Parts: sequence; structure tokens; C-alpha cells
Amino acid sequence: MKTIDTIIFDLGGVLIDWNPEYVYTDVFNGDREKMQWFFDNVCTHDWNENQDAGYPLRKATEERVALFPEHEQLIRMFYGRWEEMLGEAIEGTVAILKKLINHEDYKVVALTNWSHETFPIALERFDFLHWFEGIVVSGEEKTRKPFKDIYELTLNRFNIEANRAIFIDDNLRNIIAAKDMGINTILFKTPEKLEEDLKSFNVKL
Repeated sequence: MKTIDTIIFDLGGVLIDWNPEYVYTDVFNGDREKMQWFFDNVCTHDWNENQDAGYPLRKATEERVALFPEHEQLIRMFYGRWEEMLGEAIEGTVAILKKLINHEDYKVVALTNWSHETFPIALERFDFLHWFEGIVVSGEEKTRKPFKDIYELTLNRFNIEANRAIFIDDNLRNIIAAKDMGINTILFKTPEKLEEDLKSFNVKL
């Protein structure tokens, strides 16, 4: 294995906590079964990911309301109250990021599935997002993980050699896609485990 010189971070679930349950738990009065049905059938993960690839939030909302008019109020909450779904920074990972940023040996960038319409909110809230050499935002590129083109774009934009980079993500599907591109990977579980995994690649912290 070549010496690692680049670390690529995912953001949501690795550095930033985001969860629609922060809004809908109260809306459904704590009825987790009803809430899960709504996420499985109406405002689904796949539907939200389509907006991560650049689809307009307003258009997506109106289309979903047309499909499920009886759930109009709940659907409009998804992006109407999106900022309330944004939790706090995952401080243990931010501490690791800071060490890597301060280390001259590493280029540190981010690759995130995120709507270009909501990402400015995160940029304003979290100072550490400005530490990266650059961030590839799926919504701006009109594609997303796990599609091959967004990994290629990231490698090319920042002049990264795949076998000298580590990609950190909390989604196994995205990790598998990066591995297929020849990128070293770490499936994120906790900041403590991330530190161990980075050291296993001889990354200096």
C-alpha cells in the first residue's frame, strides 16, 4: 500500500448529525410506527436522495403532494422545517479533522450527498466546513454517491491518486463504490473507531 496523502470525508453522519426524526417524532406524537410508515412510503430515503442529486426542492415537494394529497402538511414540513433536522457537529470527528488539517502531510477534502439548496445553511452553521481544501457537493454536480462519476470528479478535481487516499463514509453502499474505484475506505461507526482505523493506515494524528 502506498503512503496515504489524502483524506476524503463524508459529512452527514460522520461530521454532522442529521435526522428527520428530530422534526417528525413530535409531529407524530412519539408514534414511531406511524412515523416509520411515512418515511417508508411518502417522504422516503430514495426521494430525498433525488434532491441530493440536484432535483429542485420545490418541484419535488409539489410532485409528492400530488401523489399523497392526504399527507400534504407532513410533506411540506420535510423541506419547510429541514433546518430543524440538522443536529449538532459530531465533535469527536471534528477533533480528528482538526488534527489532519493541521498536519502538513495530508490533503483533506469532503464528498457529500447534499442538496445545493440546503448546503449553504450548513456552511453558515459549521465553521469546520471551511477548513477543507474543497468540498464536492452532490447537488451542485447533479449526481451523487454511489455513482462512479462523482468519485471520478473528486479524484480529478483535487488531483488525488486513488490508492493514496482514504474515503470515510457511514454508508456501506458508498464505501463499496469507492473501493471499486481503488480508493482505500473506512466505514464510519464512531470517532473512537475512526481514530483506530486511520492509525491502521499509518495516518499520523
